[in-house]
Amino acid sequence: MAGTAAATPAAAREDRDGHRRGSTAEERGVRAAADRAAKAGVDWQDCPADWGLAAPVQCGYVTVPLDYASPGGRTIKIAVDRIANTGGKEQHQGALVHNPGGPGASGLLFPMHVIGKNPVWAGTAKAYDFVGFDPRGVGRSAPVTCQDPKEAAKAPRPDPVPDGEAAKQAGRKRAKAYADGCFARSGDLLPHMTTADTARDLDVIRAALGEKQLNYLGVSYGTYLGAVYATLFPGHVRRMVLDSVVNPSRDKIWYRANLDQDAAFERRWADWKKWVAGHDAVYHLGATPAEVQARWEELRATARKNPIGGAVGPAELTDLFQNAPYYDFMWAPLAGIWSAYASGNEQPLIAVAAAANADPAATENANAAYTAVECADAAWPTSWQTWDRDNTRLHRQAPFMTWSNAWKNLPCATWPVKRKPTVEVGTGKGLPPVLIVQSARDAAAPYEGAVELHKRLKGSRLITERDAGSHGVTDLVNPCVNDRVEAYLVRGRTDAEDVTCAPHAAPEPAAAGGR
Repeated sequence: MAGTAAATPAAAREDRDGHRRGSTAEERGVRAAADRAAKAGVDWQDCPADWGLAAPVQCGYVTVPLDYASPGGRTIKIAVDRIANTGGKEQHQGALVHNPGGPGASGLLFPMHVIGKNPVWAGTAKAYDFVGFDPRGVGRSAPVTCQDPKEAAKAPRPDPVPDGEAAKQAGRKRAKAYADGCFARSGDLLPHMTTADTARDLDVIRAALGEKQLNYLGVSYGTYLGAVYATLFPGHVRRMVLDSVVNPSRDKIWYRANLDQDAAFERRWADWKKWVAGHDAVYHLGATPAEVQARWEELRATARKNPIGGAVGPAELTDLFQNAPYYDFMWAPLAGIWSAYASGNEQPLIAVAAAANADPAATENANAAYTAVECADAAWPTSWQTWDRDNTRLHRQAPFMTWSNAWKNLPCATWPVKRKPTVEVGTGKGLPPVLIVQSARDAAAPYEGAVELHKRLKGSRLITERDAGSHGVTDLVNPCVNDRVEAYLVRGRTDAEDVTCAPHAAPEPAAAGGR
């Protein structure tokens, strides 16, 4: 984006072992840190009780520099966990490291794919230890914070859709206060919260695991982390699956990417309304998408005037119902909750909305880490006029998500920390084929991002799930996708050409609760 210089990839600056011959302080720093980590390894132990990860999952830490330009300075600890491969030594291919997205999401639940005997991952689990981690700033890894969790948890929050100039000015004031709070509470961490910094941590984790090359599964934001890693460390990649892709263009990261997301959410919201209308005999929320939309607007207006249960206003409704555009496995549960409310039982809606913030400290940290990464990664418009113009225009066509997303990101307009250069994602020397997986109607990561990444990573293969829009395709049951992901990870095999798969099974309606 404007005012952001390119960070030069490492192509042609690697030795025969795939290590970069660093010409910058960060490059030298990450190699020094990786060398130290390779010698130290990970002291795997039973996980602390309050982590909620029982044996046979093991936990540990990997020490990394806070600032890779000063590798001898302050360090932080990155929390990691693992579960061993299920196929024994004869099938073992090393570790598969996972990032589930965010930014701001913990990856420590990844071994639960094996504990829960998820059939989608059974073949891959025979070959790999499943390794999760909390990225820097998240959870157990030097967590960032921007405000008192008790304050952050107060509900209802203001309606994200402004009803006039006074509401906009109040929103600006809140965003500025949030940015200032981030600096006051976590200012020492904020300059070092870029995706590039986390990619360097990922390389140190690789070394600590004793792996010469990285096997990686990234979903959502994890695709951008993987793309940046592949750019900075192309010779260190063995296998890489990127699922539900963030557009890696520097023109998109992150301001325009969020505007694109708003439009895609509106499209997927329309898909859900059509599904709900098609099952009006079950849910009684309207026989046409227009009728369902009218009921939604009525619900918002009611919650704005009299918050449901005293705590669920329009902001909380948007937080809850955005799960429908995200995941079609949420279509029936959300329709059921809404239908129950419409029939006079508001308790399911109140309970599910409250559950989203059951752990205020974790929720506050996730929001803080999201903001810290996106604000640090790239330049954002500093002019309120730009934000107001773009979001006002977009709201006319995409009212479901636009203003909610705008306020979430507006702290970046007054971010009090100088940005580092943004990585220009591309193909470096030694990068093997990368497997990209994407649903065609994804709301959170529009399809165009997968196409863009596919162009940038030479030799990559793209699997498209047509007529589908769930975010996170590799966890869904779709043999056309599942078999190819397993063939790639276990046998290193890709198709000769890109592949389009039929959609996974459509969601089925369920009886509305509380009727």
